[in-house]
Amino acid sequence: MQTSIIVAIWLVVAYLVGGIPFGFLIGKARGVDVRTVGSKNIGATNVFRTVGKKWGLIAFVCDVLKGLLPTLAARHFAAEPSWLPLSVGVMCVVGHMLTPYMKFKGGKGVATAFGMLIGLAPALVGTAFALFALVFALSHYISLGSCSAAAFLMVAVWFPILGTEGYRNLPQCILVTLIAAFVIFKHRANIGRLLSGTESKIYLFGKRGTYPPSEASRASGR
Repeated sequence: MQTSIIVAIWLVVAYLVGGIPFGFLIGKARGVDVRTVGSKNIGATNVFRTVGKKWGLIAFVCDVLKGLLPTLAARHFAAEPSWLPLSVGVMCVVGHMLTPYMKFKGGKGVATAFGMLIGLAPALVGTAFALFALVFALSHYISLGSCSAAAFLMVAVWFPILGTEGYRNLPQCILVTLIAAFVIFKHRANIGRLLSGTESKIYLFGKRGTYPPSEASRASGR
């Protein structure tokens, strides 16, 4: 089989895997259509807010894995071309953001991009995740933590640090920068709410909620 056909198959499969809307499916299994409650996003954060912490964490892990596993598979089973693992990871992220199963409306891509980058540059991603965790712990805003981590990646990927080739791997630098920029763009509504002071906070521990009681009741179907 010609290399171009093999590459095309890898990319199409990665897009279809990345497009699996785990957040939506988990919500439906719990009797909640996450497209109609909370932020109306199908990503793990909205599942966390409207369906429950446990289910939100499960959705997050699933979204990470659908970026990580195809990327690792491409690294181990596809020797050529060298840029294929990166391209496979990118297609997973694109699939999550523009899922073909839901009229090309998807999530923000943070968890899936996180999984892809773990497969490509684990030390860099570990640092970005530490930044996310710190910002989230201090502010209780997942959106702020996500945008902070994305902004860090946009800059850090260009330098040969944390196990990356930096600017010497130009395709990776460009694509990671574009993905991080798109992640921030997908958070534009959240950024607007952060600036206006209306963004909902999330608390991992304790009984304090993330929405007013009326909104929480609608989310749970009560």
